[in-house]
Amino acid sequence: MMTKTILKFGLLIWMLVMTVAAFLYAPLAEKLFELTRVIYWHIPMSWITVAAFGLSAYWSLMYLRRHDLVDDAKAAIWAELGLIACVLATVSGSIFAKGMWGSYWNWDPRETSIFLLLLIYAAYVTLRTAIDDDERRASLSATYAVVAVATVPFLIFIVPRIYFSLHPDPLINSKGRQFMEYRMRVVLYSSLLGFMAIFWWLYRIHLRLALARLAQGRAR
Repeated sequence: MMTKTILKFGLLIWMLVMTVAAFLYAPLAEKLFELTRVIYWHIPMSWITVAAFGLSAYWSLMYLRRHDLVDDAKAAIWAELGLIACVLATVSGSIFAKGMWGSYWNWDPRETSIFLLLLIYAAYVTLRTAIDDDERRASLSATYAVVAVATVPFLIFIVPRIYFSLHPDPLINSKGRQFMEYRMRVVLYSSLLGFMAIFWWLYRIHLRLALARLAQGRAR
């Protein structure tokens, strides 16, 4: 218990230091000015969105293979966390768009793509709430998640590169170069590690609750 408390306190300190560094240590990017700060939240949320949806698809495949409701619970948790990250990425992106282009929403290919992804996984969550039978819900949700994840690389990496986008070059771009000053990369990767730890912590909390519900259901 003491170790967990220390880790949580350490994570809090880590995120506080990262936030201060985003404003006082990392320089401003050319042409972005103060909006540079947004990337330390927007990029990690975008990456976590992709990772979470990928993990949801993985555990969905495991369910289809083993028909274990624990795998279904893990898939559902990662889908929900991915949806949260997707919302945060959309909101932070809209703040950036307002500062750069004068409007929170411009129907830019990247904005449109992440919005479509948000709708796809919101439908996944809705599907789960609409079915009462555990096995049927798990089977249909797993199938949906496996199909849905195929849209992630298409919407996130392919579509924005096909059409003209106002969005600056992503960190992983077609030139294979990172156009970021060293201190900016330090803060960005520190932010990514911190948010990954937060989402892993949330995953563990939700998993314990899901396992308790499954155990309660089996005991009836």
